[in-house]
Amino acid sequence: MIRVLICAAALVVASASYAQSEAVAQVQAKELPASTMITVTPNEEITSKKVEVGDKVSFSTVNDVVENGVTAIPRGSQVVGSITWKTGKAIGGKSGKFEVKFESVTIRGRAYALRGVHRQEGKGNTAAALLGSILVSGRSAQMLPGQMANAFTVDPIPY
Repeated sequence: MIRVLICAAALVVASASYAQSEAVAQVQAKELPASTMITVTPNEEITSKKVEVGDKVSFSTVNDVVENGVTAIPRGSQVVGSITWKTGKAIGGKSGKFEVKFESVTIRGRAYALRGVHRQEGKGNTAAALLGSILVSGRSAQMLPGQMANAFTVDPIPY
């Protein structure tokens, strides 16, 4: 009888332990997968007239990123990017250009790495380019709030 009680008690403890490890595994499995696309928009105008290579620029996420019915990245989360390349407008109708490399998104006070590059080009002056005018230049590149770009998570993000 004592052996039966000991075996039953051991079985209850083993069952509870298994259930607890299952619950922990389910909690640990709640991650937004790596390479999840997020859509971002600049917080203020970015223009090739004013930015320089190395400048940090700020963006916000456009939408909630939802995984399994849970918001993993809330709309409005702050994203940091940096200017990695820039040209100014030039004579002959050439437009200004710049590239932003997305670096991180901050979620609940913690920064998570991002990857992705967005290239913005100003409108060239085609007529001037065709005529070979040295007096007319293209336009500066600008990215305005509301304009969207895509970035991607580097690692899984727990939620």
